[in-house]
Order: sequence, then structure tokens, then C-alpha cells
Amino acid sequence: MTAIIEPRRETQVYGEYEVVVLGGGPAGMAAAVAAARNGRSTILVERYGFLGGMGTAAGVTNFCGLHANVHGEIKQVVHGVADDLLSRIDRLGGLNTPHNLFGKTVAQAYDTAAYNIAADDLMLAAGVHVLFHAWASAIVMDGERRVTTLLVETKSGRRAILGQAFIDASGDGDLCAWAGAKFDKGDGQGNMLYPSTMFRINNVDPVRAGEAWKTIPALMLKAEEEGRYKFPRKTPIIRPQKSGIEWRVNLTQLANEHGDAMDGTDAIELSEAEMLGRRQIAEVAGFLREVPGFEKSYIVDIAPQVGIRETRRIRGQYQLTESDVLDCASFDDTIGVNGWPLELHLKGDVEFRWPKIPESRGFNHLPYRMTVPQGLDNVWVAGRCASMSHEAQSAARVTGACFVMGQAAGIAAHLHLRNASVDVKDLQSRLEHEGAYLGKDVQ
Repeated sequence: MTAIIEPRRETQVYGEYEVVVLGGGPAGMAAAVAAARNGRSTILVERYGFLGGMGTAAGVTNFCGLHANVHGEIKQVVHGVADDLLSRIDRLGGLNTPHNLFGKTVAQAYDTAAYNIAADDLMLAAGVHVLFHAWASAIVMDGERRVTTLLVETKSGRRAILGQAFIDASGDGDLCAWAGAKFDKGDGQGNMLYPSTMFRINNVDPVRAGEAWKTIPALMLKAEEEGRYKFPRKTPIIRPQKSGIEWRVNLTQLANEHGDAMDGTDAIELSEAEMLGRRQIAEVAGFLREVPGFEKSYIVDIAPQVGIRETRRIRGQYQLTESDVLDCASFDDTIGVNGWPLELHLKGDVEFRWPKIPESRGFNHLPYRMTVPQGLDNVWVAGRCASMSHEAQSAARVTGACFVMGQAAGIAAHLHLRNASVDVKDLQSRLEHEGAYLGKDVQ
């Protein structure tokens, strides 16, 4: 037997909202807050019992893309809703000072518990209705271009959420794919960015460890040459959290039996990836105990889920490209900027490709059109599943760009409901009024 026929059923309506947002990562949070602040009844649907997306569920514990190297000067270039969240995390003592990366940019670590609490407070303050532990499973449409209902599975049973405008911030483009939107996966030959499983270790001696991230690559190479370890990839990302005794570790790479990146939309591969990630973590943690300052370290936390970097990318009215990122492209319909380089997680390693720094302004505009799926009238897409090429997605999938796209999508949904269309100039004006930076002042 390969299939069954389910009986017809009546599904209880959970509620009716003007704006329905699927996915509680940075894009979904920003979208929901932006829509609610513009007076729209808004629900944010999240599969877990907390917000933050890959930043919490996958244990990233690091904001990337909030800053850019602007003609040699590091500046924060993502503002608006992002600032409201950052200030809340900071008040809870959970925000690190931005740390240098490769001498070209910075990233900003945070405590996941503080992030969770701050995100809740941000939603409550904006008047967003949040539905946790709700797994989106299907949609209902009125014709071929208009979504009317999101169906979710909950502990209370299957429920229907009715909406007038929908924002797909699911990461995997689930809602758009169910609605029939065209999408791409990988580089055109099936190769996607490899996932990782993040973990944190505790009981590190911060004085003896020092700047261990500089010495660990050579120690890894020596251990492999001696035949004692074989690492999933070459380039480690190992940095301290705010306490100094706790460090985050990103050194796994999850491949299927063919050596290709695990597919986060394939239930079987996703399950296999979870166990593979934990096996790799046990090996890496053993190696780290050989590093000075890490001798007594232990695994304090493994992320609740695999860190997925790329699955579906929905085809929008414009697809951001690799050259857009590297050439710091400008767009008339800019909704904000991306200052992160290409970060390609390839087989066995990580490859960074940068704009010309410090000669360039170090960021590209993100056009509104990349959030508008082809063929759908009342749906927007924001986050790593937005309209980008495989290479461009490796840059604009990070937190900063997700905040940008989400806030714009939330305001766009509001404008669409008011005017049956979105005037880009009006959208840009509202974004700037609400604190967003559009990057129009730097060439």
C-alpha cells in the first residue's frame, strides 16, 4: 500500500486575521510586528514553543548581517524592528559586543534564553497574537492566485486560520509552494548549502583559551595528519559567549549517503541529519578537549534542530544575484540592505566571497520585488526562502537581511489591504519612519 484516502472532515476555525505570518524567525517576527504596529490584526504561527528561528532552534547564537564594512568603517546598517529586539536582549544582559570577523566585518553573539524572552516581549508589546506548537500542513485557496486559509496541526487538533494577507517566513517556502508558486533548489544541479548542527560547550578556561579560534585550525590539521580525527569540514567557527566560559561551536557538516547536502524538506533525510549531527558533535567535542583551556570542557547544549541553510527559494518578481551582492547593487525599490558576504557551505569547507572592501560601500540594496512571489496576489515571502539565486542566498539568508525583508513584507501587507496595491514610495517612507535604513545615502 502506497497511499490511503483520508475521510472528509470538518476543521474548526481557530480565528480570522488580517495578516497571517508563518514562521517565527527574524523575518516572521519583523513582519508580524510591522503589520501589527500598522493596526492590522496579526497572528504569528510558530512550530516550536519559542521564537527566533534558526537563531534559537538551531542554536546559531550569533547575529550576522546587522553590520557592514562601509568604505572601511564598520557600521550597523539594519535597524527598525531589529533595534527593538536588540535593545530588549541587551536589557536582559544577553547581548555581546560585536566581534571582528576576518578583519572585514563583525557579528554579534547573544544568549538564546535572553533572545527568547525578548522576542516574547516584543510580540506582546506590538499586539501580535502568537500561536506556538502549530505545524502548518496545508492551505486553502480562492482560485489560483489568492490564499484564504492556513491549516495547522496543534495539540488541540487540526485548525484553520483565516486571513486576508499571508507572509511566508517559514524558511522553506512551504506556504508559497503549497499555493503553487514556482521555486528553485540549490545551484541548478541539485547542490544546496550544507546544513550543520550547532552546539555549545561549557567550563572553558577563558584565560588559557585566549583567541583559540586562531590556533584551532592548525591543531585540526595536525590531528588529521596524525590520523586521530577526520573532521566534517575544514573551516571551524568557534567563539566565546558573553560569559567566556561558554563557547559556541560550528564545525559539523551534514551530508547524505551520496555526499550531497541533506535536504531539509525531506523527512527521511532530516531525521538522519539529526543523528548524524550529534555523532559529529561527540567527535568534535573530544578533539576540543585537547585544545589548551578546553581540557575540562563539556557539551552543555545541542541545538533543538539541525541548522538548515537552504531549501526552496521562491521565484519572485526579481531574483537577487551573486553579482548584486559582490557589486553592492542599488535598486530603486530598496527596502533595506545586506552587508554580509557570500558564505557558501560547500562540500568539506566554507567559502567566503566579499565585495571589494574597503573600496566599496560594503552592502547591496534588497529590492522589494524579491519578496513578491510570482503568480500570487496576497502573499509575500521573507527570509532565506525569498527570491534569490543559490549564491546570493548564501549572503542574504542571514539575520540582518531577514529582518529587512520581514519588516518590509509586514508593511506591504498593510498597504495592500488598504489600497489593494503597494506603492513602493509609500512603503519606503513608512519603513524609514519606523526606523529602517534603506541605504540610499551611500554610493
